[in-house]
Amino acid sequence: MTALTHLLYLHGFRSSPQSAKARLLAAHLAEHHPGLSWWCPQLPPSPRAAMALLEQGIAAWPRQTLGVMGSSLGGFYATWLGQRLGCRTVVLNPAVDPARDLAAHIGEQTAWHDPAAHFFFRAEYIDELRALAAGPLRQPEHFLAVIAKGDELLDWREMAARYAGARLRLLEGSDHGLSDFADHLPEVLDFLQLR
Repeated sequence: MTALTHLLYLHGFRSSPQSAKARLLAAHLAEHHPGLSWWCPQLPPSPRAAMALLEQGIAAWPRQTLGVMGSSLGGFYATWLGQRLGCRTVVLNPAVDPARDLAAHIGEQTAWHDPAAHFFFRAEYIDELRALAAGPLRQPEHFLAVIAKGDELLDWREMAARYAGARLRLLEGSDHGLSDFADHLPEVLDFLQLR
């Protein structure tokens, strides 16, 4: 595989580019891969709007040398993009069925990294999520799934089954936010050929 020139990072529900994982990755890339194009946008609450933003933002990126990475809901989005683009994709505790899981969260929400920031998660977003179901992995070898058995929000067994055939890193313990992400960064970078 060719070395990456571009990397897209997608945060999770109620999260932001200020997440600990995004900041850790950004700092590492700035120090060790300053020539790499890195984009971690603030995603709108509408899945359809989020995909439109991403498709526009990466339209000119070279398909052979781009990678996608996402956490939680961002992992669901990254899977959809990775399937469409055929690129290397890393998912971190990825949401498997967010239409089911987020149906209970319709209404006003606060942003995780800025409780003063509010957004409204609308009922129609559930159908937008259903429309992004990516189906079975067509090229599982292009995927690395880092899954914590200690995830307090998502079922690790469901995640592992969804990414069967992909490179799986099952963590004993840890948590949904992968607070020990720094320990797993070398494997992620190795998969992306960015060490």
